[in-house]
Amino acid sequence: MALTIPVSEIVEKSNNPLLGKAESWERVLLGDISTIQNGFAFKSAQFTRDGGMPLIRIRDVGKDASGTYYDGEYDPSYVVEAGNLLIGMDGDFNCARWRGPNGLLNQRVCRITLNSDIYHPKLLDYALPGYLKAINEKTSSVTVKHLSSKTISEIPLPLPPMEQQKLIVAEIEKQFSRLDQAVANLKRVKANLKRYKAAVLKAAVEGKLTEKWREEQAAKLEAQGSGNASGDRTSGAALETAEELLKRILAERRKKWVEVELAKMEAKGKVPKNDKWKKKYKDPAGSDTSDLPELPEGWTWATIEQIADIQLGKMLDRQKHRTGQELPYLRNVNVRWGSVDTSDLLTMYFKDSELERYALQADDVLVCEGGEPGRAAVWSGQVNGLMYQKALHRVRFHTGYEQKLLVFLLEYLAKSGRLESWFTGVTIKHFTRESFAKLPIPLAPYEEQRKIVAEVEKSLSLVCGAENQVEANLIRAERLRQSILSKAFSGQLSPVIA
Repeated sequence: MALTIPVSEIVEKSNNPLLGKAESWERVLLGDISTIQNGFAFKSAQFTRDGGMPLIRIRDVGKDASGTYYDGEYDPSYVVEAGNLLIGMDGDFNCARWRGPNGLLNQRVCRITLNSDIYHPKLLDYALPGYLKAINEKTSSVTVKHLSSKTISEIPLPLPPMEQQKLIVAEIEKQFSRLDQAVANLKRVKANLKRYKAAVLKAAVEGKLTEKWREEQAAKLEAQGSGNASGDRTSGAALETAEELLKRILAERRKKWVEVELAKMEAKGKVPKNDKWKKKYKDPAGSDTSDLPELPEGWTWATIEQIADIQLGKMLDRQKHRTGQELPYLRNVNVRWGSVDTSDLLTMYFKDSELERYALQADDVLVCEGGEPGRAAVWSGQVNGLMYQKALHRVRFHTGYEQKLLVFLLEYLAKSGRLESWFTGVTIKHFTRESFAKLPIPLAPYEEQRKIVAEVEKSLSLVCGAENQVEANLIRAERLRQSILSKAFSGQLSPVIA
């Protein structure tokens, strides 16, 4: 929908300093000092990805390139050049100078061209976003908000004398230059923290993070085995290797299967006469290690299905016949990297026969099947009776595996692009159960797993603290930017222009 109240009324009733002006200044309507040109409805049948003229659409406003091209005839009057001021007329009403190559002005994008020498172009750049944001906030919508060229023309801009305009622009640019440098430094720190986190995760899954720890354990065992001068020898037990651990996990997996099958038979009143029925059990296949990197000594490769049970959640239905209990459930949007957000839980009905199948327990690992496939977190159990939807895998380990390690591994694989080959789908990616079950993971001895988790959490805690500080400073920088503009448009930026 479009704006239903006059722009002048919005400005008059607003307490936003970005819409203010000094008492001695006048106002001027944007339409009185500029030409507002609406874009053209180019035929979508002639849109291309790589040939023709760049087509500037709403989503391209503020960027320096377009991913869409037009391969057809066009009126030269719709050619946009670098430096032209554009406004997106749907959605957020963004405005920005075009920084890319010559392109075509598409529909729902307009171009503002000053045709008067009473307004400084850069002052318009600084003033316009505040008015567009205020209009956007007052524009009601059911689906998408719409902005008209008539509304744009009615924006009452503050009009200082030209000499003051020049001083205001110079002062804004001076202060913004310092601020931009500080923000650039903060963004470099943020990027470095991201790289450091990736390096920590890589070192963790490759065994380099605990390389020194393994050497220390080997030295301790050697010292324990060497005895003392009197001939007394203390024999130290070597740590369980990952291969031994995997055998133990598989043995427990088989044991659980036997217990479940036996319980099913007893429930039906059947008593097995011998153990032949146990031959139905098959150990899951291991990993094909021919193309996998070499692991540290004492480690081995395993698949997810070898060491854990995997269960997809319940398919979401319309619940025409509501039976059972209405319970909260998790969707993939609730699962973040390393954490679960329970602030917006939805509910659906679960039959009694579904409760055990789709219930969550503390220390279950949740892995996104779609959305951002592979995104994972450990469920802490802070909400009782919580269920989960089919868009999530529930991973429940048998024994001898630290749940957080899987989260660290998946985050490393996902953000390094190595998980992509395990997904299905072209446009919408899915991490199916069949694919996920066969994912090879590096399995370390259990004691080393605990050490890895401790070291990663220690490092990531420091990263998180630093990231929070950087984000807080970026927010402060944006507030300072708004403060500078507020002072500029109230005539208080400096004594010179007051």
